[in-house]
Amino acid sequence: MKNRLIIFLLLIIPFTSFSQDIKSILSEIEKNNSTLKAYQGLTDARKLETHTGIFPDNPEIGYSYQWGNPSAIGKKRNISITQSWDFPTVYGLKKQIASSQNEQIDLDYQLRRLEVLAKAKSICNELVYLNSLNQELLERLSHAKKITNAYNSRFEKGDANILEKNKAALNLLIAKNKLQKNETEKTALLSELSALNGGNPVVFSDTEYLITDLPDNFEGWFTQMENQIPVLQQSQNEIEINQKEIQLNKAKNLPRFSTGYASELLDAEAFRGISFEVSIPLWENKNTVKLAKAKKTATEKVAVDARILYYNHLKVQFEKTQNLQNILDDFKDTLPSINNAGLLKKALDAGEISLINYMLELSLYYETINTILETELEFNQAVAALYYFNQ
Repeated sequence: MKNRLIIFLLLIIPFTSFSQDIKSILSEIEKNNSTLKAYQGLTDARKLETHTGIFPDNPEIGYSYQWGNPSAIGKKRNISITQSWDFPTVYGLKKQIASSQNEQIDLDYQLRRLEVLAKAKSICNELVYLNSLNQELLERLSHAKKITNAYNSRFEKGDANILEKNKAALNLLIAKNKLQKNETEKTALLSELSALNGGNPVVFSDTEYLITDLPDNFEGWFTQMENQIPVLQQSQNEIEINQKEIQLNKAKNLPRFSTGYASELLDAEAFRGISFEVSIPLWENKNTVKLAKAKKTATEKVAVDARILYYNHLKVQFEKTQNLQNILDDFKDTLPSINNAGLLKKALDAGEISLINYMLELSLYYETINTILETELEFNQAVAALYYFNQ
């Protein structure tokens, strides 16, 4: 019984390193990426910074000790405690601006996150392409081996000449080299994914891309999509911050107050009471409201420009995706009718065509398969770019 258990464990161990799909890899990278971890720490620090300096000034405590001259007049001590206050609305507006700035900081982090995940998704798409190509190259290698073995056998029997034998061997060598090159590229991309995953290894052998439904109408899609674009959200938030800064600077032009307690202690008598001061901001805040309004106007223009840029960029990407989809559909519809691999093999075995003609015809079919795989990759990369902000 014990031996059976050991055999069972040995059988399942190799399958513990199972291949991951794209979604699980992206989720893992978001959790483990060292750049995002570092930026999260910076984000937390920046959020603390926005809530610095938004509170009332520190209270002031004063004490003085004075001795008289001549000494007969006695000594005097003064004690004062004062607290300065802006107009109450100033503190509420400062807090609102700090909260809006924190939203901007979160959007900054979101942009970094999208950058990392977009890079990871692009690598995964390339790996899907290489994995699919790998399967195709393995079949071609197997086929090339059979042709080589057949022509070696025919050469030994005198049914084939040395040129045909060498062509078959060269064809096999090319098939081996292409497969090896493909494996090397896969290894390099897996290393890149591992680096994005915080150095943790990634196992990925999928041959399927993420399925994403393409929008039928760009205008409606963009209207929904623009609310998910962090840069455009930042532009709108910046306008709101500017509006609050206008209100804040207006509030700062209101009087500033200082209240406190004061006492004057003499040898024979004492004076105690409260103090109240008002600061009239005549010159200190000059032009601050005008500046805030100018910043808001400029930000509104930037927001309009940013929307136009993203609208045009995504529209071009949308049209590119549609064109690639049409090309890919045409290829896939045509492929069954041009797949003459089986007929070519029969013609070669029957001696109806030469080996060189066989290889030439087969290479055309292989080139078509390669083009389809490349177009699939280009299409899915275009889809990923179209949905860059939706991750």
